[in-house]
Amino acid sequence: VQLQASGGGLVQAGGSLRLSCAASGRTFSGYTIGWFRQAPGKVREFVAAIRWNSRYTYYADSVKGRFTISRENAKNTVYLQMNSLKPEDTAVYYCAAGDRLIVSTVTRPNAYDSWGQGTLVTVSS
Repeated sequence: VQLQASGGGLVQAGGSLRLSCAASGRTFSGYTIGWFRQAPGKVREFVAAIRWNSRYTYYADSVKGRFTISRENAKNTVYLQMNSLKPEDTAVYYCAAGDRLIVSTVTRPNAYDSWGQGTLVTVSS
């Protein structure tokens, strides 16, 4: 599985960005695609995830109501729409793919076996 994240950039607080994660290399039935982020000096943390073949989505409490994860199966692409951005959202954002994840593992980075290269999001105050 190959993942390519894009869409990061510099935005002012309160602004919006949309990240994309283009997936290739196999069919993704049964997969979960997750977004994680890592700020300087901090551990990688879960942001959001979506099941490839169902309507189920998952969000970290810190982004609920501001971020929306979606997918476009025909393009093998998952999006993360980020609104009302805050300076504390500044981080490198990674997308990841995991096969047949159970609910209790969706938020865990080590449950995912394929990772994209990351895209930097910087939110200025």
